[in-house]
Amino acid sequence: MDDIELIKCVKQGDREAFKALVDIYKDMVYKICYGFVKNKEDTEDITQDVFFTIFKNIKNFKYESKISTWIYRIAVNRSLNHIRKRKLSGIFTKRNILYVDSENAAEIPAPEDSSAEHTAVTGEKKKVIFKALNGLPSNQRVAFTLCHVEGLTYEKIAGIMGCSVSAVESRIHRAKINLQKKLVDYLKEFS
Repeated sequence: MDDIELIKCVKQGDREAFKALVDIYKDMVYKICYGFVKNKEDTEDITQDVFFTIFKNIKNFKYESKISTWIYRIAVNRSLNHIRKRKLSGIFTKRNILYVDSENAAEIPAPEDSSAEHTAVTGEKKKVIFKALNGLPSNQRVAFTLCHVEGLTYEKIAGIMGCSVSAVESRIHRAKINLQKKLVDYLKEFS
């Protein structure tokens, strides 16, 4: 069954078709959400929310884009909404403002050479990079993350973000410039 047939079945209320849709896209959604929030529990909650949103709004899907693009957009938006809500509610402390705490930092793969000193330096670098990335304006952060973390093409990113390819290029370029500014002092220290 292709995506169009699957969506038609889901729109008609076929629960097995929806289960199949979830099975097809759950890993993609989880990976997208985790890329933004860097926390397993929050990622699981957001992933569930994404599929609830899909179930609730599937009747509004108009086949103007691929279903994967539509789902991608929902996942990105839900992740960003979660981050905004957490920031607004003041839940973030100085320790976890990086979206990487000690529990989640261990999930980031360590290099082959994992001496204690090297591991500590690498962990510190990752935290600084995440902090710099999370300090970008959301449109730059999303474009940069989709390009350099998810490996998507500019065209696909434009579809997800609802903007032109040139706008994506501009956002990624500005993100790189802003990241360089934020990281230049730190990189000098470790050179």
